[in-house]
Amino acid sequence: MKTTKTLAETHTLAGDFIKKLIEIDTKGSVVVGLYGDLGSGKTAFVQGVAKAFNISDQVASPTFVLEKIYKLDEKIQTRFTHLIHIDAYRMDSPEELVHIGWEELLKDSGNLICIEWPEKVATEMPDRHIRIVCGFVDESTHTFDIQKNV
Repeated sequence: MKTTKTLAETHTLAGDFIKKLIEIDTKGSVVVGLYGDLGSGKTAFVQGVAKAFNISDQVASPTFVLEKIYKLDEKIQTRFTHLIHIDAYRMDSPEELVHIGWEELLKDSGNLICIEWPEKVATEMPDRHIRIVCGFVDESTHTFDIQKNV
């Protein structure tokens, strides 16, 4: 378990995570489930992932649009071509993932999918996804327990 005390530390942790993640060999996409209560650092972690990929767009939780897709710069030396950020908080059922093309997203090995509130769509989550359990300690301190299942 890692503890961060600033947003910059959270972003650095996410960047270090990405460096290790690039080496994982899978047939489809890599799915990262971000578990934790409101304010536990899930979106901040995804912002750090985006920063590691030099994504210049402002990354906010896609609570109302459900999904944001960021195309990665081809100059970046990585196996990934897209960062897909999904927020399942407002989903009423796991079947709502189907409506956003979940099956197709999973097949593409160029996709890195970060999904907040994966417990809301647990039956659609791949068994071999990476779990990151985010915890709120205080206003500036968060914990991240990265559990790799791939």
